[in-house]
Amino acid sequence: MRLPHRAMPGLLIVLLLAGCAQIFDATTLGVPVTLASPAGQPAQGDRFSVSSKSVFGFWGLLRFKEPSLRKALAAQLAGGGGVADVRIRVRSRWSDVLITGLTLGLIVPRSVTFEGVVTK
Repeated sequence: MRLPHRAMPGLLIVLLLAGCAQIFDATTLGVPVTLASPAGQPAQGDRFSVSSKSVFGFWGLLRFKEPSLRKALAAQLAGGGGVADVRIRVRSRWSDVLITGLTLGLIVPRSVTFEGVVTK
């Protein structure tokens, strides 16, 4: 099957947008999770900041490694508390861009930082 030349740019855009997508599901933590506290009422508890790496392969089509907030906070969440003011940052550091460039996109690392408050 041969695609017409007009379809090629659209196909390339779809492939570029589909790669390296990450899904963060709060239901896997097993405790209540909120993204923001009510205005004027900051969350009370222990602040955390956990950094991890996610690694994709073949221009983002395969997932080799995904970060897990559940594993990182397992000991702190054992008491059945919750997590509030969750903030997730996914970015490419200089070293991530260098690895992606050197491997021509075969290996695509990303730095992921989870921040928030563990509530009691």
